[in-house]
Amino acid sequence: MAEFEKILRETDTKKRLSVPIRFLRSLPPFKGSHAVTFEATDEKGKAWTFQCSIRKTGQYPKPVLTRGWVAFVKSKKLHVGDTVRFIKRKNRATAAISYKVRAEKAIKIFGAPFGHARI
Repeated sequence: MAEFEKILRETDTKKRLSVPIRFLRSLPPFKGSHAVTFEATDEKGKAWTFQCSIRKTGQYPKPVLTRGWVAFVKSKKLHVGDTVRFIKRKNRATAAISYKVRAEKAIKIFGAPFGHARI
C-alpha cells in the first residue's frame, strides 16, 4: 500500500494539487506521455477520475493533479488547511490496483486548530 497526505494550500484548492515525486511510482505508467489518468474512489464509493501531469522537459517533473481535481475540491467543499490523502491498494488475490481518495476538513474550536474530520 502506498499513500501520500497533504494539507491543502491556496493553489491546491483553486487550480491543481501538487503531489510528491515519490507518488509517481504509485501511478499507472506514463508510457512516454506527460500525463496519466487514474480513478480513485472516495469514502462514499463515488469514483473520481484524475489526471496527473508532469513537465514535458526539465530535470524536475513537478507532478500535479489537474483534470478532475477542482471538481473534487468543490464537491467536498475543501478549503486551505483541509487535508487530502491518496492511497494505492493491491488486491492480493487478483493483483488488481485500486486507488482511494480521502478528504478531511480542518476543525477549529474558538478559531484555533483542533484536528481534522473525514468527509
